[in-house]
Amino acid sequence: MTNKEILENIKKLSKQEKRNLSYNNLVEIMNILNTDEIIELSNIIGYPVLTRLCMGELKHKFVLLQDGAAAIIVNEKGQILLQSRADNDKWGLPGGCQELGERFEDTIIREIKEETNLDITEDNLELIAIVSGNSRKNKYPNGDVVINNTALYCVKNYSGTLKWDEESKNMKFFDLDNLPMNQNDQDLIAIYRKTLKNE
Repeated sequence: MTNKEILENIKKLSKQEKRNLSYNNLVEIMNILNTDEIIELSNIIGYPVLTRLCMGELKHKFVLLQDGAAAIIVNEKGQILLQSRADNDKWGLPGGCQELGERFEDTIIREIKEETNLDITEDNLELIAIVSGNSRKNKYPNGDVVINNTALYCVKNYSGTLKWDEESKNMKFFDLDNLPMNQNDQDLIAIYRKTLKNE
């Protein structure tokens, strides 16, 4: 089997099957791939997932530093869009992890499309802040602990019909003074509130 066929076969796996690749299987695969093919493999599986898989038995013990982007999507009423996450029952901002070779702008445009079905362009992005530190520590139900470095954007212009994928249970716009209690991204929303005061 050629390297291209190996990557095509991995693409066909379900999300769960990709997460269940064994460490030994991964070692076999990565030993025959060149650097560009490993980057492609990472983008097929997802960089944080691939990183965890490469850690073998330590994958849920090691605290992972990961880069990503999040968006404050604002409608015409000044409300912000939150998603009720399927993995932890908390309301958070659309966004996600950066893939290898991706710019933050590409990350947030891709993540918004995947998670909300909304279309935005780079011209629609306003960088609010790069947020890092302990406020960005997150623990997932599977035991993974990460600390995110997050490029936070504001988006006021978008098109498309709001629709969510399996990562969300619900998605809706909220008034800033009536946000749900169980929030995932309170630190990011607090930074957005500060920018509004400074306008």
